[in-house]
Amino acid sequence: MDFRQLRYFVAVAEALSFSAAARKLHISQPPLSIQIKALEEELGSPLLERTRHKVALTPAGSLFLEKARAALANLDQARDVVKQVASGEAGEIRVAFTASVPMHDPFPRAFHRFREAHRNATLELVHMSTGQQLQQIEQGEIDVGFLRPSPQFHPPASIAVREVLADRLVAVVPRWHRRAQEGGPALNIGDLSGESFLLFPRGLGCGLFDHVTTLCNRAGFAPRTVQEAREATTIIGLVASGAGVAVLPEIYARTGIPGVAYLPLIGPDANSRVLMAHRTGTLSPIMARFVGFF
Repeated sequence: MDFRQLRYFVAVAEALSFSAAARKLHISQPPLSIQIKALEEELGSPLLERTRHKVALTPAGSLFLEKARAALANLDQARDVVKQVASGEAGEIRVAFTASVPMHDPFPRAFHRFREAHRNATLELVHMSTGQQLQQIEQGEIDVGFLRPSPQFHPPASIAVREVLADRLVAVVPRWHRRAQEGGPALNIGDLSGESFLLFPRGLGCGLFDHVTTLCNRAGFAPRTVQEAREATTIIGLVASGAGVAVLPEIYARTGIPGVAYLPLIGPDANSRVLMAHRTGTLSPIMARFVGFF
């Protein structure tokens, strides 16, 4: 049994005429009759009752017609899916991002617009640190990542990157901090050398941890860490409590957590980049659309 035989049978069953079905299929009647006969022999049951003037479905034929239509519909759907995947209209993309990325307005807007333009595409989103993203991109566990690396980051040859967002780092200090009381002037990272720092854990593969420690080292000191936390909002809350100061992307000022001030940091090294990263080489059609879109 093959799909050609199913199409032949459905055409005859719907027309209840071999000659009409043959015209619809653009074939002659004898090959059509031969294929229907072969189908009935394989199934071990007649599907059609034939007389000189009439063709009718047998009970088995009526049941088989329903299944044959469903099988052909599934085949058509499968063919359409393959065409959509080949053209980049459909497919699955596994996307990772660092915590601050969705807070930037262009990010959720772009994802919404991409979904609207590619309704048959599936986007699987997962929160992941910069280090984890780089590792899983190389291993093929994710397709694309939005990461925030340190200034000295240089991607390996196996990973391609593009800058898609940019902001700056700011010092987060308690509202009653002396520098905040002075009207919030911009700071050099060296102005914080005597402060206690709240940082992300080193082992998370966090690009922000590397960025902050690099800034401090270039200013001639190592940050004195008094507390580590995995979430930026937790760090901000601890700053408000007077536990220390932090350095975070300025986007976190949007959290609205009371009791803190955000002071700009001076210098080009305080620029923070968000990069889109993916494996080098030929991209799948849907990935090519996604990368081009962003």
